[in-house]
Amino acid sequence: MFRHARFARFAPSIAALVLLGVPIVAYLAADGGRIALLGFSLRAPDFGLLAAAPTAIQIHVAAALTALAIGIVLLAGIKGTRLHRALGWTWVLAMGTTAVSSFFIHTINPDGPAGLSFIHLISGWTVVSLPMAVHAARRHKVQAHRRAMTGMFVGGLIVAGALTFLPGRLMWAIFFS
Repeated sequence: MFRHARFARFAPSIAALVLLGVPIVAYLAADGGRIALLGFSLRAPDFGLLAAAPTAIQIHVAAALTALAIGIVLLAGIKGTRLHRALGWTWVLAMGTTAVSSFFIHTINPDGPAGLSFIHLISGWTVVSLPMAVHAARRHKVQAHRRAMTGMFVGGLIVAGALTFLPGRLMWAIFFS
């Protein structure tokens, strides 16, 4: 049914998200974009807040979304192909841009040392790990490459991305306030 067994494991979860998401999107569209759920109001995202954000944040979000999309394709696809290598280099550039651009964002801890916060540790880890993971791939150390890239995807995109949806952060404001 699916070309790749790894993707087949996630198919039920993806189907459930789609089946749950379609009625919510339809209701949002029918109700003028607002729905009360669990004590807060869902509405159509206010992307004007992102457009009004500083350039560093806009670059950071664009690079992170690019890395997320390409990363999903890379994780689900067949490894070692020419397409995997081409997308992999694009992913490395997007992740590098995401990590470096984060050092110009100081909204969490503006009064801290150089405006950095604990989330910047993930960026530092990415800046160090990215070249090491590329080096592992070029040396055909597949297991080390896989662990490093998967770790950066989960830690640098999924975990750090989830933290952007905490109340008071920009993504929370765009989607929930």
